[in-house]
Amino acid sequence: MTDHAVPNLPSRDFDATITFYGGFGFGLVHRDAGWLILRRRSLQLEFFAFPGLVPEESSFMCSIRVDDVDELYRQIRATGVIEASVGFPRLHPVEPQPWGQRAGFLVDPDGTQLNLIENVA
Repeated sequence: MTDHAVPNLPSRDFDATITFYGGFGFGLVHRDAGWLILRRRSLQLEFFAFPGLVPEESSFMCSIRVDDVDELYRQIRATGVIEASVGFPRLHPVEPQPWGQRAGFLVDPDGTQLNLIENVA
């Protein structure tokens, strides 16, 4: 196995997290009382139980880098997540960023921001 890092993100409710991320291709790998692992192709997200999290106060975030950011964005959008500047969950459109790559942003129901970044060729 290749060395890698995996984000550890908060979840107020594992069932809700599984349903939300499952809508755009993340499947259950592991679950117990305090830990949840979801995978979509080679992407893996790990969640810890945080029932008292206040989404409006969350500062959790991670970056997801994919070859086709438009495909992932469309899949998320197809689940009913809307483009908005407030509220949870929400999307921010994929656009060229000042650092030279295209990226969009997903804020999940727990207030975690996932930067959806297109890999450079």
